[in-house]
Amino acid sequence: MAGDGSKAWSAVPLPADVPRPVGAYSPVIRAGDFVYVSGQVPADPVTGEMGNDVGAQTRGVLRNLARVLGYAGATLSDVVSVTAYLSDIADWDAFNAVYREHFAAPFPTRTTVGAGLHGVLVEISAVAYVPER
Repeated sequence: MAGDGSKAWSAVPLPADVPRPVGAYSPVIRAGDFVYVSGQVPADPVTGEMGNDVGAQTRGVLRNLARVLGYAGATLSDVVSVTAYLSDIADWDAFNAVYREHFAAPFPTRTTVGAGLHGVLVEISAVAYVPER
């Protein structure tokens, strides 16, 4: 039953100043040694600014991803899998160039798809491997 505390995973607590999701989902979950992060968008959590092109928005998304991972004790270097959503798949080259600035070989696995995003050009979800201490 939902919410009965019997799950083998748990939502990572977020600071009070982090905007809460508008949908029925958890932004970040820890399940054993893995951390799952819901899709992050480019909006700055304080100003709401997003950037006007796919490069700027990709940087914003990756900043937000790094911030949320930090709440679970993880970093971008712990990421093992990424799913990236582009509102226009023709932006793949620009997206990939910025992505390479934040991840190094061996790169995480990645799937990049075109998607009907709501008001953003890029969204990224990720899985990180962070052994429980």
